[in-house]
Amino acid sequence: MSLVFSEETHRNMLSRIPHCTGREISDWLRAVEEGPALIRFEEKVSWLRSEHNLAYGHAKAIVHEYDLRRAARRLL
Repeated sequence: MSLVFSEETHRNMLSRIPHCTGREISDWLRAVEEGPALIRFEEKVSWLRSEHNLAYGHAKAIVHEYDLRRAARRLL
């Protein structure tokens, strides 16, 4: 699934997540990494929403960031 937010909106959303959730982005990325082995983007978003009670936009931004960083690691 493609990200509907612009890159600027994505960055702004990420910057607000620690204030809104009380956890740093690195904590959320680790939660996705250590969570269930879900393949589809929306499955990961749904898991974050149900397991951690996140808003849809926050969950979506976290999963997108996780996917971006994972893809960047593969390129190295």
